Amino acid sequence: MARDMTPVLKRCRSLGIDPVFMGIDKKSNRNARAGRKQSEYGLQLKEKQKAKFIYGVLEKPFRNNFAKAQKLKYGTTGENLMILLEFRLDNVVYRLGYGRTRKEARQVVGHKHILVNGKCVTIPSYQVKPGDVIEIKEKHKGKQRYKDILEVTEGRLVPEWLEADHENLSGVVKEVPTREQIDVPVNEVLIVELYSK
Repeated sequence: MARDMTPVLKRCRSLGIDPVFMGIDKKSNRNARAGRKQSEYGLQLKEKQKAKFIYGVLEKPFRNNFAKAQKLKYGTTGENLMILLEFRLDNVVYRLGYGRTRKEARQVVGHKHILVNGKCVTIPSYQVKPGDVIEIKEKHKGKQRYKDILEVTEGRLVPEWLEADHENLSGVVKEVPTREQIDVPVNEVLIVELYSK
């Protein structure tokens, strides 16, 4: 399986992302260099790399998501792309607070800890839908791992479009999020421009 092995803080620095969006509360101590002015293409590419990096998606699946976003009947392509990325199972597990980072949430999914509507799902890119119930498998609920994770994520705000029940380590997808509810520092308009060249 292909993985992006770049150190997270280094990558955050080069893309100008606050590590908080990655679920990391370390501050990068070096300031982003004020480099030369970027070309329009450079800016568009940077936004795409930011989105791919934040959600942990490689080029091909990202492009597939973009193609899907173009076909959806509601919303703009850019908004739809952000919604599709938010609706990835690994992201939802992270948003519910059952993974300290999206990477960890992805691992939790891959290790067969997650049930969607009572069925075990091991595909991090699985698309959830409004009404889906996501929970940690019964036999894993008592594990120290989740106590530790919840301790770290306790203060993290669960987005309005999700409902988390930390007592029972479960959550519900209430609705499709609006762009305003997605707190990711990505300008999706530039991504659309990049792909429509």
